[in-house]
Amino acid sequence: QVQLVESGGGLVQAGGSLGLSCAASGTIFSINVMGWYRQAPGKQRELVATVTSGGSTNSADSVKGRFTISRDNAKNTVYLQMDSAKPEDTAVYYCYADVNPLPLARRDYWGQGTQVTVSS
Repeated sequence: QVQLVESGGGLVQAGGSLGLSCAASGTIFSINVMGWYRQAPGKQRELVATVTSGGSTNSADSVKGRFTISRDNAKNTVYLQMDSAKPEDTAVYYCYADVNPLPLARRDYWGQGTQVTVSS
C-alpha cells in the first residue's frame, strides 16, 4: 500500500505565497508522475501541475508563471510553490502519484487533500 501525505495548506492573502508538499511512503518500486490537482466548490477536479521522474513539468495555463512544481526523487516528495496567489486559486488541493509498487504493477494514488484559501 502507498500513502500520500500532504502538508502546507492554509490561508494566504491575494498576491501572497504558499508552499505545499506531499510525501509518498509505503511499498514503492518507482514513481512515474507526481502532481497536484485541485477542486473548488461546485467545480470538477482539475489539473494544476505534474512532474515526471525525469523532471519534465506540465501545468495549467491558469497557474503558469505563478506556481512552480518540483520533486525530490530521493524523498518521494513533490512540492508546489504558489506565488502571486489569486482568490480563484481557492480550492482543496490533492496530491497525485502514478506509482509502480512492484516492477510490473502500476496504480494511481491520491492524497487526502489540503485546503488552500486565498483572501481578497
